[in-house]
Amino acid sequence: MCGTLDYLAPEMVENKAHDYAVDNWTLGVLCYEFLYGGPPFEAESQKDTFRRIMKVDLNFPSTPHVSADAKNLIRQLLVKDSAKRISLLEIMKHPWIVKNADPM
Repeated sequence: MCGTLDYLAPEMVENKAHDYAVDNWTLGVLCYEFLYGGPPFEAESQKDTFRRIMKVDLNFPSTPHVSADAKNLIRQLLVKDSAKRISLLEIMKHPWIVKNADPM
């Protein structure tokens, strides 16, 4: 196993086979961290962080600057069953992404 603990998907924590869907999980962690200033599953110990990841123990602190659409996208990315995580194509069409995308 390699990588920063806070970004590991449940299937990696469990030492199970994994695929590209771990990248979508990591995107969810990054979105959360950028919006809230810290990782979603951070805990006192490594064991507790693993437990929170495995349970997808996800909490959204009350803050006015994080929209319902942003929380919705994060919820769809941080799904334990990798087959049920939002796909990359669906991410690109998500209302929060569409609203905030740079038209270049």
